[in-house]
Amino acid sequence: MLCVECGREREIFRNGVCLECYLRHHSFSSGPTFIDIPICVHCGSMKYKNTWMNDPFELVLKRWVKHFFSIERDLKNVSIEVNCNLDKEEIPCEITIVGFIDGIEVREKHNVIVRLKRTVCDVCSKRFGGYHEAILQLRASQRKLSNQEKEDLKTFIEEMVYSMQEKGNRKLFIADVGEEHGGLDFYLSDKQAAHAIIKKAQEHFGGELKTSSKNIGMKDGRKIYRMTYLLRLFPFKKGDIIDLNGIIYMILSFSKNQVHALELSRWEEHSFNSKDVVSANLLEGVYTRKKMIVVNQMKDEIQVMDPDNYEIFEIKKPVGISIKTEMIPIVMLRDRLYIIPNNVEET
Repeated sequence: MLCVECGREREIFRNGVCLECYLRHHSFSSGPTFIDIPICVHCGSMKYKNTWMNDPFELVLKRWVKHFFSIERDLKNVSIEVNCNLDKEEIPCEITIVGFIDGIEVREKHNVIVRLKRTVCDVCSKRFGGYHEAILQLRASQRKLSNQEKEDLKTFIEEMVYSMQEKGNRKLFIADVGEEHGGLDFYLSDKQAAHAIIKKAQEHFGGELKTSSKNIGMKDGRKIYRMTYLLRLFPFKKGDIIDLNGIIYMILSFSKNQVHALELSRWEEHSFNSKDVVSANLLEGVYTRKKMIVVNQMKDEIQVMDPDNYEIFEIKKPVGISIKTEMIPIVMLRDRLYIIPNNVEET
């Protein structure tokens, strides 16, 4: 049939005209001249409908274009391209709607001014209001946390929070950190995330975990609870020397309710349930830890010299080892010396 527009004999697409003429005179998309996007003045998050997001500006704008622009159904495999001058307060953008009709690409350009409306997002509003859904209480049993433990715990919690935020948990933040009763308190905005974090902390540092809740009100007809997670670390720390049932151990590490220790006389590793070491005697202040000079070593014994008074000691080797250094760390306890496994190799 003849196209009424170009007069050539072609397949008629619509309204008596061929597809080429139809595309030349028809617009498949339309939209507003201005688009307003709320942006948080504190964190830079932008809002799409009722959702705040940390996505790049171009992705947020594309969502608003899909929302505001009308695109005819004839256009298939639609995509949106944006080109903006971000140096200006009112951002001029060229929006290109790309699609296909019968395999022919259609590109329609629209000039839009994007206005960023400064406000405060939901998360920052809660953050500055001290909002929190959970408290992480980190304590040590029968002692105060050491400064190093506090630093390690603080770094661990902060890195966990940052990791979860990077994975998309916008509502998670640390509302406050305080030192209480020789330990640390972290106030977190998301109780589900707080539970996951304290479980990871228990796996890493060991200790006993207790959970409690407090009703703080109602929302949408349901009770709201604030959670408190108490992680109480063991009475001893990594590297401490303990006496358990007359046997001397050095603490190696912790995992959940397990204590991993080294029997110093034989260099055998043991794992104990936390309940099994309640009766252990922490020997802090009873022993002396120092480095001594290696004088001579045989198959089963090693001679060392105290660098302070040049006194010579003979120590029975715990296992078949060969000392590779000129000085070795020693624990002096009750007139007996133990070699600490450091820079040694089994033969």
